[in-house]
Amino acid sequence: MDPLADLLHGVRAQGAQFCQSILSPPWSLRFESTASLELHTMLHEDAWIVPDDGPVLRLRPGDIAVVRGPGRYVIADEPSTPPGLLVRDDRCFSIADGSDVGEALALGPRTFGSSADGSATLVSGTYQLPDSLGERLLCALPPVLVVPAVDDSCLELLELVTAELVRDTPGQQIALDRMLDVLLVFTLRDWFTRPEAEAPSWYRALADPVVGGALRAMHNAPAAPWTVRSLAAHVGVSRAGLARRFTELVGEPPLTYLTCWRMDLAADLLRRPGATVTSVAAQVGYADGFAFSSAFKRVRGISPRDHRRRAQTATADPDEQASPAIPTDSQPKVPSPVP
Repeated sequence: MDPLADLLHGVRAQGAQFCQSILSPPWSLRFESTASLELHTMLHEDAWIVPDDGPVLRLRPGDIAVVRGPGRYVIADEPSTPPGLLVRDDRCFSIADGSDVGEALALGPRTFGSSADGSATLVSGTYQLPDSLGERLLCALPPVLVVPAVDDSCLELLELVTAELVRDTPGQQIALDRMLDVLLVFTLRDWFTRPEAEAPSWYRALADPVVGGALRAMHNAPAAPWTVRSLAAHVGVSRAGLARRFTELVGEPPLTYLTCWRMDLAADLLRRPGATVTSVAAQVGYADGFAFSSAFKRVRGISPRDHRRRAQTATADPDEQASPAIPTDSQPKVPSPVP
């Protein structure tokens, strides 16, 4: 694997929330989600994304918007249209009176709106991304990004998603989970190649024949007993040459990068059922659990056992902290039209 593939390898939707909203202008939806990552696309007509803290972005039909959560933002037909509905995870409220209107707006399986004849369609999908590889991905992304509709493969996948959304068939959730995964991979792969993406230094370094080769070697075999000398031999340069060029392009020495990557990988492995500190240590290149535990705590500020305990607690009770239906700061002074 290369670093981008590893970055996306841990992204695996489970019970992803997918829906489409049929809308008629003027319309405006306020999103206050606890999800770690959300994707939005317009199938018909333009829209605008208005973050609470950030620039306003246009969303044209087929464009894919990725929002790093938890996020607070508005998607509307015009930036100035006041929100009429508050969308919080899988629930929808009227901002005018705070009532739960999800059932009243249901038009069919995973489809909502005041009328099926609306001229605009917004498709949304959400991730929770509980694992640390997801955290690493989130750290590489801006709060909001929009990828223009230039990839035919994305457009074809969106057609499959919209066709699946209106059905209610056995195994559908698994199909939607994998579609969301592929849609995210296609979108981020496209975005990382764009000049405006400000991609992480390690991604830009992949294009370098020396540093890119070393990065791929470490990601292909994270448990291998890599040294600067062996990495340099692998890519056919001197040890000093590799150390200098790697630090210049990636921003840190090769073995520092390797240790951080191993700890990111270990953090994900520790969440899996049956994982032990000793077994995970072996998978990331440590001969014993003591040396691994020391490195893990040094890099992440927590012991492997405490990390695993926290992860198990969060998974067991993800809804521990309930929130009120409509927070005060979400309510406009003048009631807004409901889409």
